[in-house]
Amino acid sequence: RSRRGGTGRDRGDTGSAMDPPSAGGLGGADPQLQRFIEVETQKQRFQQLVHQMTELCWEKCMDKPGPKLDSRAETCFVNCVERFIDTSQFILNRLEQTQKSKSAFSESLSD
Repeated sequence: RSRRGGTGRDRGDTGSAMDPPSAGGLGGADPQLQRFIEVETQKQRFQQLVHQMTELCWEKCMDKPGPKLDSRAETCFVNCVERFIDTSQFILNRLEQTQKSKSAFSESLSD
């Protein structure tokens, strides 16, 4: 039975070769390929963000779907999307500040 577990790991290692390369593994890759992967990754992140926003706002604003969007639901959707964007931007800015302060801290340690 212990051999069976080893075989499962081997299969897992083979499967991981199918995973997309990480950014760290692209050091020697063609710059055009790196840029393509970066752009595609950004597109995927954007699509995920839109999907999350759509799901969140739909659940919040749609009581019962009908043939037309009433003014209350429309206002709710607009507010929901604006708050989602504001929150996402706030989190992004906060992460950037945290990263900058961490790098400044590590630089001061190395001095």
